Amino acid sequence: MSDSSPVRPAVPVLDVWCDLQCPDCRTALEDVRALRARYGDRLELRLRHFPLEKNKHAFAAAQAAEEAAEQGRGWDYVEALLARVEDLSRKGEPFLVEVAGELGLDAEEFDTALIDGRHILIVDADQAEGKAIGVTGTPTYVVDGERLDGGKSQAGLRERIETIVDRLLGEQGA
Repeated sequence: MSDSSPVRPAVPVLDVWCDLQCPDCRTALEDVRALRARYGDRLELRLRHFPLEKNKHAFAAAQAAEEAAEQGRGWDYVEALLARVEDLSRKGEPFLVEVAGELGLDAEEFDTALIDGRHILIVDADQAEGKAIGVTGTPTYVVDGERLDGGKSQAGLRERIETIVDRLLGEQGA
């Protein structure tokens, strides 16, 4: 969704561009959890899909994450997948349905969603937007228009994000 109005969102937004089969994204999960704990609802964290071609099951995993979000457990599902990227690499798409079942989600609906492709447009749109803003790898963060590449190194990124978010919150008087 694109909004060209100059009005800032009610809370700062952190887009996390992610490939759910990426070991670096699993490493970044610790920072994402810390940011969620620190800011709670004062920071909107948005998972943005950027499946890399080298990761065979990443595109399907992104679709599965959208189905999990539709069933109300998006972040739980993302965290469960990222914790087991090796299993996803080894087991493939059936693993996506398996994780859904483990989380108590409607696994049959996951299977159907992967077959009928109902979430493909969301994933395609995220990937296109990511390419348009210069995302080349994952994880990549975008906050207040600043792109921070975590694929090379996570070192210092959380602190940089916190500095930006703290400044934005200060400007809003939050």
